[in-house]
Amino acid sequence: MQYHLVKCLSSLVCLLPARLRRGLGCLIGNLCWPFVPVKRRNMAINNICRSLGVDERQAYALAKASAVRFGPMFMEVLYMPRLTKDNIGQVVKLSGHEHLEAALKLGRGAVLATAHSGNWELLGAALAMHGFPLVAVVQRQTNAAMDSFINEYRTKAGMHVTYKQGVREMVKLLCSGKIIGLLMDQDNHRDGVFIEFFSRPASTPQGAAALGRLNNAPIVPAFITTNPDGTHTAIIHPHLIVEKTADRDYDIRITTQRLTQIIENHVRKYPHEWFWLHNRWKTPPPAM
Repeated sequence: MQYHLVKCLSSLVCLLPARLRRGLGCLIGNLCWPFVPVKRRNMAINNICRSLGVDERQAYALAKASAVRFGPMFMEVLYMPRLTKDNIGQVVKLSGHEHLEAALKLGRGAVLATAHSGNWELLGAALAMHGFPLVAVVQRQTNAAMDSFINEYRTKAGMHVTYKQGVREMVKLLCSGKIIGLLMDQDNHRDGVFIEFFSRPASTPQGAAALGRLNNAPIVPAFITTNPDGTHTAIIHPHLIVEKTADRDYDIRITTQRLTQIIENHVRKYPHEWFWLHNRWKTPPPAM
């Protein structure tokens, strides 16, 4: 039932002009902001103050912008069926696509390291529609209907979808020349490696570095940002190669720190687009 309701909503959104879609998205985001739990709002404001060195008023504005943007993002996801290889360039411009092309020419596949900044769903769709063989590594949603809905749209965009638990499939796809897309900016509990993020230790997923080291595959940091006119720019960085030594843990830690620093630099440039409502520093580092 939920699946069909969302599909109907998507069909209606696809009929709306761009300005109206964005306006409705902003309205939805602003209407939902008061319902964000106060505890989570305060957590986000505190983390913004500590990370960016701004006052509480500025931090509140950034926290609100970070949350409100999910309204337009939701509308953009609902509109995805209307995006094609022919019109995707009008919606998402690729900046640095030559870096991803150069990484693939090495013949070892590639790992795309990204973050919950901007509309990351649109980033994956745009890369796939531009002809890049992207594999979206996703978390299974607790709501089966929504899981089916979003994976259907990812697949229609040209992405191959696999779940985080499918490590063997990831390795196989990487070795076959695919691009493994990984989000690596959320708290990874005790499974992560503790890396400095905004001068504080944060439990960080090590999958990008581990995959890169395993296959000597290039790791390409990439992000997406929204332009003032509602279009988007995908920002693709030059690739990194894991420097391999006899110490695997050291190699993964150093590479993860390099990638995390690139993410931090991006968040500093576009702080209103990052997911501050997630508690990035939830897991404390182990006692020395």
